[in-house]
Amino acid sequence: MRILHTSDWHLGRSFHGVGLADAQRAFIDFLVDTITREHVDVVIVAGDVYDRALPPPDMVDLLDDALGRITGAGATAIVTSGNHDSARRLGFAGRLIENSGVSLRTRLADIERPLIVSDEDGPVAFYGIPYLEPALTWELLDADERSHHAVLTAALDRIRADLSDRPDVGRSIVIAHAFVTGGEPSDSERDIGVGGVCSVSSALFDGFDYAALGHLHGRQRISETVRYSGSPLPYSFSEAAQGKGGWLIDLDAGGVAAVAAVDAPEYRRLAVLTGELADLLESDSYAWAEDAFVSVTLTDTTRTHGALERLRERFPHIVQLAFAERVDSGRTVSYAKRLAAATTDVDVCAGFIAHVSGEEATEQELDELRTAVEEARTADADL
Repeated sequence: MRILHTSDWHLGRSFHGVGLADAQRAFIDFLVDTITREHVDVVIVAGDVYDRALPPPDMVDLLDDALGRITGAGATAIVTSGNHDSARRLGFAGRLIENSGVSLRTRLADIERPLIVSDEDGPVAFYGIPYLEPALTWELLDADERSHHAVLTAALDRIRADLSDRPDVGRSIVIAHAFVTGGEPSDSERDIGVGGVCSVSSALFDGFDYAALGHLHGRQRISETVRYSGSPLPYSFSEAAQGKGGWLIDLDAGGVAAVAAVDAPEYRRLAVLTGELADLLESDSYAWAEDAFVSVTLTDTTRTHGALERLRERFPHIVQLAFAERVDSGRTVSYAKRLAAATTDVDVCAGFIAHVSGEEATEQELDELRTAVEEARTADADL
């Protein structure tokens, strides 16, 4: 049996305000091509299918199209909900459509109800665990305490109990959306630490042939049989060096026989650049970044008005600009220390403008700030 492990599609997400709908459609095309080319039997989507609980209508249409094309290519799709999804909305009509080759695992009641898929070596039980928010699920699962470790332990105990009642099933796959100890996070994952310590031990998955994890966006190996597929696209600059795509798993009669990385197509590369404005604009060494999504940190000792517009002439897809704050020694100082050095209310306001916009306040802006500060002081005096 051949399984394609994916997760964290985040349909509807943007990259620093730039829509990614075309990139996500291209990933679906790649996914379907991979299913056909590699003769994939089962496709796993381990949570965070959508980027938010109420996805835009065009992304609902994209998921509908994706699931139809996956099953049309001959694969079974198993989809769980993540912390970004609305489990109830994603799982709507799940029981009804299961016979069509799409299994939606978003309900607590379905945790111990596996999807059985058979090959020449016999049946394989796929158990899908939706994201379990401890505050909402610990009592329903009869967990020992309100923590991520406790609720996932309780869910896996139920799965093991069901599996023990199926002596004819020799192989099992568990799908979970969680932060497993040893995984490397990035800036684009939503913190799931509310309600207890957010990480859980990989030892919880002992005894299963493979654990297909979702939540962390970097494709990574926790152990040989416990892995994150990562997201198909980068959603923050911290993911610039991450491999994107998923894992292709081959099962034989004894369990996992082979695991290989599957690389998704790169929609637009990421470039994180640091340097002085003149060098970034003129040096040939940055030519490779001209078609990339670009994040720039300028190190000039003085700020140039209109720097963003000048950078955009060379890097049309620049989406982030920051300035390294410096003192005479060249040592970077914090924004808090800069404000501490301000001597007037106008200086404080001007510093804030520079901090959030990346450019120093103009003379016109300073005049307007002086007027506003004076009016506010007068108003306070009238009170």
